[in-house]
Amino acid sequence: MFPSVQHRPLCNIGARAFRLQSLSTCNYSGEIAKTSSRSWTFSWMGQRVGLLLSWLQKAGRGTSKLASEKKKERLLSIFANHCSFVTGQRLRRAFQIGELYSNLYSERTRWTLVGSIWRRLQSKHTRAGKLIAALAGVFMWEDEKIRDEELRRCAWELQALEAVTGLSESPKTSVVADPGWDVVIDKKNFKVWRRPIQGSHLFEYRVFGSYTDVTPRQFFNVQLDTEYRKKWDALVIKLEVVDRDVNTGSEVVHWATHFPYPMYSRDYVYMRRYHVDMENNLMILVSRAVKHPSVPEIQEFVRVHSYQSKMVIRPHRSFDENGFDYLLTYSDDPQTVFPRYCVSWMVSSGMPDFLEKLHTAALRAKNMNVGVHDYVSVVKPSQITQERLGADNTHTAGPNQIYA
Repeated sequence: MFPSVQHRPLCNIGARAFRLQSLSTCNYSGEIAKTSSRSWTFSWMGQRVGLLLSWLQKAGRGTSKLASEKKKERLLSIFANHCSFVTGQRLRRAFQIGELYSNLYSERTRWTLVGSIWRRLQSKHTRAGKLIAALAGVFMWEDEKIRDEELRRCAWELQALEAVTGLSESPKTSVVADPGWDVVIDKKNFKVWRRPIQGSHLFEYRVFGSYTDVTPRQFFNVQLDTEYRKKWDALVIKLEVVDRDVNTGSEVVHWATHFPYPMYSRDYVYMRRYHVDMENNLMILVSRAVKHPSVPEIQEFVRVHSYQSKMVIRPHRSFDENGFDYLLTYSDDPQTVFPRYCVSWMVSSGMPDFLEKLHTAALRAKNMNVGVHDYVSVVKPSQITQERLGADNTHTAGPNQIYA
């Protein structure tokens, strides 16, 4: 019924199974061998590629300098463009804020606001504020200003001289009281002393004098009025106020003047501050050389870096009555190559000449009714410092003018 099946012997089946097992075993070992050989090949290639890259790097190190420099230049140019863009944006923003405040506030109020912000920045970040000021070309009023102690010291010097000399006719007593000062000129109403400046070949001079035909207010105003001085001082080449501090009343002045032939003309950049002490009946003016970023040195003039002048005026009765005494302490380095005695002669002879010109200008203004700016009325009796008038003041008759 069923087809016949040929039965294979059991030995054949076992041999076939053994053959299949051996084949599979051989295939597996072959795969393992292939994998290991492939990994070894990859490792060998990696080593060779690494060596090749290192060789290329060493070989191209000299030629890659130009490429790296070009990359650095491109990065720096990109950084500079970014900084200029950011700086331009902030400057435009600052100008817009300035225009806004200029429309809202007056000039004096704006400067007061800027000064208060700047002082607050200096008090909190002193080093950073100085660095920013140096980079931005801002004058450091807080560091360069003439302080109240200097004004008080000037008043004390006059009082000490009055106490020593007793306003007598003999100035020799001052030499006894202070051996450092030597008498140079001894006249009735004009006395000059000098003493050497330590560490220098120059002298410091002290002048004590009196006038009886002009008021202290006239003499003081004529000395401070820069516009009027251009008229009576023929040696002036340039004289202008370049900066003001509304909090202390200090001013920075640029003054260019002729010097005797064959010397070049000199220019001075100095700060001045004045004070009228109603209680002690004194008028004080202090000036000294400073560096200001808006007035750089030029070849036309020789810049005088060492300069100091202190004048104290004591009225005989009041500021508006004729008669006063004054004490002037002066020193400067005119940057000359002349011997010491020549410089001493020029200063000792030029100072009386200047004071006489100043006295004559005050008399001429008084007799000719010349309108001179009144600096005395600006200072209130209860304050040692007072805010100056704005920069747009003119020298015409007005509430703050006095006819000398």
